[in-house]
Amino acid sequence: MIRRSLLAALAAGALTLGCASAPTPADYAAEKPVLALEQYFNGELVAHGIFTDRSGKVVRRFTVLMKCSWNGDEGVLDEDFTYSDGKKERRVWRLKKLGNGRYTGTADDVVGTAQGQAAGNAFQWAYTLRLPVDDKVYEVQFDDWMYLVDDRVMLNKAVMSKFGFRLGEVTLAFTKK
Repeated sequence: MIRRSLLAALAAGALTLGCASAPTPADYAAEKPVLALEQYFNGELVAHGIFTDRSGKVVRRFTVLMKCSWNGDEGVLDEDFTYSDGKKERRVWRLKKLGNGRYTGTADDVVGTAQGQAAGNAFQWAYTLRLPVDDKVYEVQFDDWMYLVDDRVMLNKAVMSKFGFRLGEVTLAFTKK
């Protein structure tokens, strides 16, 4: 009887976990410090990151040097990537502040327009990136979350997927110079 009760409790717990909803930016609305992209991404920043595959194994490390500027509601994030294997890349984001914590962005290797929502100390950013791998280019979806820790440090975690299947994660730590 006790064993049956224990199994029922475990099954109920598993169902509850399976039905939990994904976080939304509104979940962080009361968190401080408040993240305003036009304030944080202004000036020079450096970021250190890793890419992990589906199993959690680190398969790539990188550093990003960023020069960021805003003119009114329009921002430019000029990113220079240097990977652990020596490869270099550049991405230039053009951001637009829409109000109510909403932002859009474009970059040459982004399909269409990225959509973002900030609330409290968090920012969620969704976009499709053209990702070159072994002489092919794949369109990969990013669910990108940024969390402002203090006025200098922000953490970023992005899940990469294709056709709804999780490919891996990108984790970054940004620091303002």
